[in-house]
Amino acid sequence: MSNETIDDLAGGINAMAGSAGRIATQQVEMVTLAIESVAQLFTPIVKTAADLVTGTISGVNQVIENASSAIDPKK
Repeated sequence: MSNETIDDLAGGINAMAGSAGRIATQQVEMVTLAIESVAQLFTPIVKTAADLVTGTISGVNQVIENASSAIDPKK
């Protein structure tokens, strides 16, 4: 009977270790998915911000060109 008790104890410990391993794996997967989701969220935001800055710089450049051509006497 003592062998059966040891086997039962070993089986229980193995089951707990397996469960702990699955829980750790699931936590790593959740963190990975969270990071991927955040990256997918920020990609369009960064593109939009870059387009906004490019458009603003282009507009300022046109204003400066128009102002300089208005100031510069034509020949």
